[in-house]
Amino acid sequence: MQRRSGMAAAVAVFAAVLAVVLSGASASAQQRPDSNLNPEDQLSPSQIQQPLPPAVAQPDGTGGAKGAPNGRPPVKRTAADPKPAPAGAARPARIGGARTVVECSGPFAKDSGMLALAMAFDSRNMIFTHETVQGTEVGVTVLFPKDPKRRLEVWWSNPNRTGTYLIDIAGKSIWTGPAGLRLGLTLEQLEKLNKKPFKLKGFDKDGIASVATWDDGALAKLPGDCKAGVNMHAAAKGAELPEKDEYTSDDPELRALKPTVAEILIGY
Repeated sequence: MQRRSGMAAAVAVFAAVLAVVLSGASASAQQRPDSNLNPEDQLSPSQIQQPLPPAVAQPDGTGGAKGAPNGRPPVKRTAADPKPAPAGAARPARIGGARTVVECSGPFAKDSGMLALAMAFDSRNMIFTHETVQGTEVGVTVLFPKDPKRRLEVWWSNPNRTGTYLIDIAGKSIWTGPAGLRLGLTLEQLEKLNKKPFKLKGFDKDGIASVATWDDGALAKLPGDCKAGVNMHAAAKGAELPEKDEYTSDDPELRALKPTVAEILIGY
């Protein structure tokens, strides 16, 4: 999984800003075969009945993360061939030209799975891998892994590659998140989307601050019952980072750093 310098804390920071509630039972939706996948890659009933893994990390309700807020444990990856998973009620998404959008429905719904992504984007445009975070191995599907502008990571709650846990937009990705969230947005633009100021935590040693709360703004309640977290990078070179642990988006000291959105994390 491609990472930039300064993004080592992405999963732990996501836990600090998203109230992720994982389903207590494994998905058992009937699987539909994908003509692009080999028969041996199809899920068997025994695979579908696997237990739910523990969460990667959970928020503590105050904007802080349980674990390592500014330095998650080393990530181990194991690449694998794409395998489908039950799609539940998910619907394929439409992609128009180069622009792609993440909505908390269809293949990105809470009850979606890798099969739904394969049906929407073609299994040839994805790979499956694993990440080990805090001792827990989590399955991750990477869409368009060879195209930095269309790259998207989808993390799964269940071992059978179902149950959307986390969607990660980072790097040079052109994906747009719910409510118009996209990489490169400024504080002022985020406030406009949220319809009010919000609170951030940071900065860490890499100059990254994360949204702690949207303060009941428009971005706090998104269609599809998903939640969005944002990491921002200080753009002003040579400026001293604030020593505060938390501040509001309209803080003049913060705005002087001209931070922009460097990563968008969407979860349930």
